[in-house]
Amino acid sequence: MFVDTHAHLQSSCYADDLDVILNRAAQAGVSACIVIGTDLESSRAAVALAEASADGPCALYAAVGIHPTDTDTLTAGVLADLETLARHPRVVAIGEIGLDYYWPQMTDRDWPCAGPEQQRRAFRTQLELAAALGLPVIIHDRDAHADTLELLAAWVHGHPGCTGVLHAYAGGLDHLPAVLDLGFSIGMDGPVTFPKATGLRAVAREVPLDRLLLETDCPYLTPIPYRGRRNEPAYLPYVAQTIAETRGIEITELAEVTTQNAQRIFKL
Repeated sequence: MFVDTHAHLQSSCYADDLDVILNRAAQAGVSACIVIGTDLESSRAAVALAEASADGPCALYAAVGIHPTDTDTLTAGVLADLETLARHPRVVAIGEIGLDYYWPQMTDRDWPCAGPEQQRRAFRTQLELAAALGLPVIIHDRDAHADTLELLAAWVHGHPGCTGVLHAYAGGLDHLPAVLDLGFSIGMDGPVTFPKATGLRAVAREVPLDRLLLETDCPYLTPIPYRGRRNEPAYLPYVAQTIAETRGIEITELAEVTTQNAQRIFKL
């Protein structure tokens, strides 16, 4: 069995067929998914889905948080609402939170985006919320590796035992030792299946098996052979198969260990 540790199943693209999606996931061996919030609205929706689908064919859990590009919305009131949501029994993490230095420099975007300093302040605030509640964190890190690791190091130093995962890991082999030294895990997604993704497969070979988590990030990052289509949890075995082949192990072993990892980190 597999656990999809990063899915956006509250997306409107699943509004018409979510039951079908969850049944298909279960048939593919995906026993559970963590539905990830990116703002207050999507965090509320994640909790509602997790509550409604706790006993379904593919059990749902939730993570709540404000994505770095949306951290201009993190007011005191929003933070208080996040804390209330995070105390729900189906919430297993704070996320996705972190830093994204790619989008603020894109001048042709037609939507507001928090700048780096605002992102860093909100990142610290949400890390403190996670520590206060004893929850792991799910980290978004895009083009901000050094600052992300610096803030995480300070957090771990101040709160021993706190941990989490770098979602859709993109730091390469260069940053992998620092991530592992912090006690964090690595989330791997569909791009590891892409023919030119030799760097990601190098990471997949090197990361200790007990630090590896499987993700879809659906509806994004769809793996081969469905690249270009809407992603879904049922495609997680394609990610697993590529990683297993890269490591020279059986997919059953990878499934068992990564499921144990998810259960341990998120207390599923």
